[in-house]
Amino acid sequence: MIVCSCNALTHHDVEHAVEGGASRPAEIYAARGCRAECGNCVPGVVCMLREIRDARRAVMAAARRAVMTTEAAACH
Repeated sequence: MIVCSCNALTHHDVEHAVEGGASRPAEIYAARGCRAECGNCVPGVVCMLREIRDARRAVMAAARRAVMTTEAAACH
């Protein structure tokens, strides 16, 4: 899906930039060698950043719970 039509920035570009360590919109654009032009896409990019961050936190929390459950089972 195109996120920024000025730069043809896609949701895949955002995901790859975040995987590469981007945590702010400017870093996402920089990963593609561009910058926000009209600015209409910035709220959508911020929303995607939050969704990706929240999904990662959920995965990490689930992994921690799984480890704790395994450790607790080993103690009994």
